[in-house]
Amino acid sequence: MKPLAEVPLDAVRALRGVFCDIDETLTTDGALTAAAFTALERLHRAGLIVVPITGRPAGWCDHIARMWPVDAVVGENGALYFAYDRAARKLVKRFRDDEATRVANRARLGAVRERILAEVPGTALASDQRYREADLAIDYCEDVPRLADAEVDRIVAIMREAGMTAKISSIHVNGWFGLYDKLGMTRMLAEERFGLDLDAERGRFVFVGDSPNDAPMFAYFPNAVGVANVRAFAARLEHAPAYVTRAASGAGFVELADLVLRARLSARLG
Repeated sequence: MKPLAEVPLDAVRALRGVFCDIDETLTTDGALTAAAFTALERLHRAGLIVVPITGRPAGWCDHIARMWPVDAVVGENGALYFAYDRAARKLVKRFRDDEATRVANRARLGAVRERILAEVPGTALASDQRYREADLAIDYCEDVPRLADAEVDRIVAIMREAGMTAKISSIHVNGWFGLYDKLGMTRMLAEERFGLDLDAERGRFVFVGDSPNDAPMFAYFPNAVGVANVRAFAARLEHAPAYVTRAASGAGFVELADLVLRARLSARLG
């Protein structure tokens, strides 16, 4: 991972949008700072497409799409995207699976949940689980004392034994039935909402994240960025970002936003 300062300025000036994780990318120690939220708003006001790409639940995404300065939000690690049509005053919801499939899968998740809670001491159901449509989120450090890596790996193993896809975020282990991920839904969103062929445009978007569930995005976007705390997951990353900020968490996101906005301003000024 190269320092963010080494990203080519021509690539930054050509950006059309910024995709970002939320937990410990936008947030810092579990809270959204004023500086990070302001950076998000500054990017949006500059005319960039701004989309959080998160493992957080559908219930949160309803709020984010309506209330935040963003163009859409991808949630539950790619199970859905929501976008608020301000002209029509309507929330657009797009799910990877239909309602019947989601209902059936939620019933299957229950058995996996009970096995994990019984076999891995110290775990808990994520506090936002009741707002989820498609996945199971097991808390390993958000509202419980941090579990050892071996225990986190055991959660992943149980999910995979049940035929689930399992991903580790900075706070949860998320599992779901299906082969989708953050990248697949981001590509769908780009085509359906923005009329973009993301394969052709990937060099004009930057993704910034911090944890193993961001690996598909890190691999796909040539100018992907990790905030500094991504280094804590170096051994678990299937793919690392090309660049890394000096600062961690929300301050790292602000660092990226400042670079992008300075580059755009210098391009306008010649």
